[in-house]
Amino acid sequence: MASSAATLGLSTTNYAPAFLGFHFIFAYGVLSSRTLKQYYGLDHNESPREDLAKYGDAAVKSGKITQKQLNMLRRNESAHANAVENYAFFASALCMAVFSGVDVKFVNRAGLVYTAARIAYGFVYILIEHRTWSQLRGITWWIGNISSLSLLWASYNKLNGA
Repeated sequence: MASSAATLGLSTTNYAPAFLGFHFIFAYGVLSSRTLKQYYGLDHNESPREDLAKYGDAAVKSGKITQKQLNMLRRNESAHANAVENYAFFASALCMAVFSGVDVKFVNRAGLVYTAARIAYGFVYILIEHRTWSQLRGITWWIGNISSLSLLWASYNKLNGA
């Protein structure tokens, strides 16, 4: 059983490759809207990026799905797109930190914070409709990006002897 220090990313084992693999699967697989669109019968493999634009309103009018479900599917597509876009920034920052020799404990903590923030971001984006509560999405987005920026800052300091 791992110690609590190891669980919090404070060990000397470098988890950067695991973070990269997890976030690739999370961004491109878990948050993909295809699964929910298939569940609701709105997936058209010949042009899946246009499913909701072409067929969403008609599915609501026909009673196949509710407007609330369509809105959730649209938020799911947006959460997926954002995760894919954000992956490159995180991967670059993480790799830069590892290759510049930033302390492994710092890299692991930053990766853990990013992971928690991005999981929360996905849930908040997809499941929260309320305008006020949806502000949590911005907070979790910033926490994840500040984590990536901290990795870049630590890399800069390491490379420049600061």
